[in-house]
Amino acid sequence: MSENTAACLSYVLGWVTGIIFFLIDKRPYVRFHSAQSIVTFGGLHVIRLLIAGMFGLGWGFGGWYGLGHHHFGGFGGAILVIILLSIVGFVLWIVCMIKAAQGERFMVPVAGEIAENLAGG
Repeated sequence: MSENTAACLSYVLGWVTGIIFFLIDKRPYVRFHSAQSIVTFGGLHVIRLLIAGMFGLGWGFGGWYGLGHHHFGGFGGAILVIILLSIVGFVLWIVCMIKAAQGERFMVPVAGEIAENLAGG
């Protein structure tokens, strides 16, 4: 399998395929893209879970505004943030797969530098 194909496939199922390719493929180009997949999509996954949990728990106890008549105060905002994060994640997913398949070392802001350190170079 070519480096470009392996790098592209490291994004297919987000952080899951990132971990798989990070563990099985030792080529620097593939390791970078698989590490970037782990950091980017793993990070987005954790952020979405934290927001959902935080706002879900807040809503269960009367929202961020305390007990009273604001029961859905922060819940709608949390859903909006989660949707926006999902859209950003989808766009990044497509861009990363295309750039990896084209042989380009595209770096996602913040995550790219972390991935570069994780991949060893």
